[in-house]
Amino acid sequence: MNTLSYKTVSANKATATKEWVVVDAQGEILGRLSSKIAMIIRGKNKPSFTPHVDCGDNVIVINADKVKLTGNKFANKQYVSYTGYPGGQKFISPKELMAKHPTRVVEKAVRGMLPKNSLGRALYKNLFVYAGTEHPHAAQNPQTIKP
Repeated sequence: MNTLSYKTVSANKATATKEWVVVDAQGEILGRLSSKIAMIIRGKNKPSFTPHVDCGDNVIVINADKVKLTGNKFANKQYVSYTGYPGGQKFISPKELMAKHPTRVVEKAVRGMLPKNSLGRALYKNLFVYAGTEHPHAAQNPQTIKP
C-alpha cells in the first residue's frame, strides 16, 4: 500500500482560496445567521479547512438593520462595555444600539463566535456589514448565498 497517497494536506496563506460572499440578513434570526457567517469566515465549510490558518471567505452582510431577535431579547438583552475607570461599566440594549449603529449588533454577534486570539482578530477583518442593500464591493464579484 502506498502511504504517500494518504498525506494530510494542510492549507496555508498561499494555497487558501478566498472568495467573496454576500449574505442578506433581512428577516433572519441574529444568532442563527451569525453562527453561519462565523463558519464561513473561519472556513469550516470548506474541505481544505485548517484550524490555524485564515482560509475562510470574505463575507458581506447587507440589510443588517432588518435582523430579528427572538423573545424579549430586543429590549432585555444587555451589551456590557467597560472604560477601564471606576464606575465606567456601561450597558446598552440591542434596541438602543440599533438606533445608534445598526450594523454593530451583527458585528458583535459574529465577533463573539470567532476565536479569542490573534487569528480571530485577523478573521474579523474579513467581515463587512452594511445597514442597507448597497455595498462598495461589486468589483470583487461576490456570490450571493442563502444563510
